[in-house]
Amino acid sequence: MRVLIACECSGIVRDAFRARGHGAVSCDLKPSQTPGPHYQCDVREILHETWDIMIAHPVCRYLTNAGVRWLYERPGRWEAMREAAAFFLLLERADHIPQRCVENPIMHRHAIEIIGRKASQYIQPWQFGDPFQKATGLWLTNLPPLRPEQQKADWPAGAIRQDVWLMPPSADREEKRSLTYPGIARAMAEQWGNRT
Repeated sequence: MRVLIACECSGIVRDAFRARGHGAVSCDLKPSQTPGPHYQCDVREILHETWDIMIAHPVCRYLTNAGVRWLYERPGRWEAMREAAAFFLLLERADHIPQRCVENPIMHRHAIEIIGRKASQYIQPWQFGDPFQKATGLWLTNLPPLRPEQQKADWPAGAIRQDVWLMPPSADREEKRSLTYPGIARAMAEQWGNRT
């Protein structure tokens, strides 16, 4: 399959699909952090091409429930939120791509009102082998929900950590917090990569 991993510079999801033999490429404004097929551009420049599946990771800064308070405290945030929601919708409604997943954290109600629906599914890294807590929403079109591989009871007490939530401020904090965990990327490639 031709797989577009939109708004990804880490290569984590791209490489999971490539490991299963798919023609996956990533696209981001930043260069790829790992060697592999990558378009360094605005994804809108290649979105019109023929893709079998797209997994998109648009920036969540203005859409996430964790940052909703800044809408009321920082000038310009409402307009930035509307622009971010419009970009999210552009990806979610790219109907020429038959199978789509747009990923984001839990959204605040203002973003949900614009987007028009909540996530199809929320997943956690610990469900796919990585001992971390990070609720991730998947807005799915013509893709089934990911089947969890583990239950919380499978983990020893205290094994699941809150590293993302507790991450200290740094210049690259947002980028680190947005990374897809390898277990989730593998599950996407395994469970969605066999569909035609």
